[in-house]
Amino acid sequence: MMLQIGRGWPDSADKVLRRVSTSEAPEWQTPRRPAGRLLRSPAAPTGRSRSRSTVAVATPRHHYLRANNKTIHWGYLSKSLPPVLTVNSGDAVTIETLTHHANDDCERMIKGDSGAESVFHWTRERKNINRRGAGPMDASIFGRGAGEGFGVHLCTGPVAIANAEPGDVVELRILGIRPRPSANARFFGRAFGSNAATWWGFHYNDLLTHPKPREVITIYEVDWHGEHAHAVYNFRWTAQRDPSGVLHPTIDYPGLPVDHASIVENHGVLKGVKIPLRPHFGFIGLAPKEAEVVDSIPPSYYGGNLDNWRAGKGATIYLPVSVPGALLSVGDPHASQGDSELCGTAIECSLTGDFQILLHKKCDLAGRPFADLNYPLIETAQEWVVHGFSLANFLAELGEAAQSEIYKKSSLDPAMRDAFWKMRRFLMTSKGLSEDEAISLMSVAVDFGITQVVDGNWCVHAVLRKSLFGA
Repeated sequence: MMLQIGRGWPDSADKVLRRVSTSEAPEWQTPRRPAGRLLRSPAAPTGRSRSRSTVAVATPRHHYLRANNKTIHWGYLSKSLPPVLTVNSGDAVTIETLTHHANDDCERMIKGDSGAESVFHWTRERKNINRRGAGPMDASIFGRGAGEGFGVHLCTGPVAIANAEPGDVVELRILGIRPRPSANARFFGRAFGSNAATWWGFHYNDLLTHPKPREVITIYEVDWHGEHAHAVYNFRWTAQRDPSGVLHPTIDYPGLPVDHASIVENHGVLKGVKIPLRPHFGFIGLAPKEAEVVDSIPPSYYGGNLDNWRAGKGATIYLPVSVPGALLSVGDPHASQGDSELCGTAIECSLTGDFQILLHKKCDLAGRPFADLNYPLIETAQEWVVHGFSLANFLAELGEAAQSEIYKKSSLDPAMRDAFWKMRRFLMTSKGLSEDEAISLMSVAVDFGITQVVDGNWCVHAVLRKSLFGA
């Protein structure tokens, strides 16, 4: 799909990525040139020269950030994490991401992949990365063992953005997305993902058939060229003993290796069904200011685990900066997901993304669609997407107990109201409508939908079509 280009910006994603050699990446991971073009940036609207609100360097660079045990943090965000990469506004960066569900089928999604193997390495003697890093090492606090607090996602980063300060806005353009192919000779070059219907899913206490309750994992093959995924097999979760000797009756710890000798693979499931691909990154977030270490599961004003499939190729996400350097992390890659992510997960599939990062300074935001941004805002070629949460800023609203209490407070009612408030403000400040005009337009032309009901802080999105304003 060809997208409009802002004046003063490179006229295609190809030009952004061609500026720098890809010699830092191994040959099989060399970034491919994305086919799409850059979105027209609100920082450079039609009829105006490039906005001074975007801090850019004369020659943007292209960086390559591999996923391995040196570049990934597991299950949390932190304003104190040292960046693994620093970029300037205007730079492009290719970021590898891994799904934390890869061990559901190690043979297909980990074996032979040196980066993934370094992340998931876990023996009785050593675990390369502590899962659920948001938790304390004192096992007595949560009762799940050292490093077993809340949070599940493998996050690549953080990436620091030079000159980013609280009050600024980061614009992240998603130029391209591609799968991470299997490195196992048996499945070489093919891509796979996992969908887990779990105890945290919306469905779990409302099952019809026996056994009840149950957790079921479905392994999918992702056909990138055919633009669909199809189920390979499924299995019911059985209690798994991890390499440290702990038994897990449920999927209660991220990255648990599944012993396939202990499960029954059911082939021929979803026979003939092709799932259209919606590749996107479920987790795109900046470090929040309110706490030292923040659980990766509930999303909030800083982004994080949004789980909105609209954050795919060709889209742009705007996030408010709350700490110096912004500290961007990307993860939770999905091959496809429906609105709600009802059973607890999407098709969790390791992906690599090409991005361009732009910084808009606070002093120059006036008149921009994101001038008073305090939530994650997505822009596509046709739409603006506003996000409302059960609690708009749960870290500030719930105090010291926020990261436990948020799981008890989630509801669609306040999320819907928050989305309404935010869309009303967007229409009044960005589009210049009166309150009465905004309310009427929301009722007749804005689509409100359930983003997710499984991430602690539930989310409702509001979709505004640009065509309503002749765009």
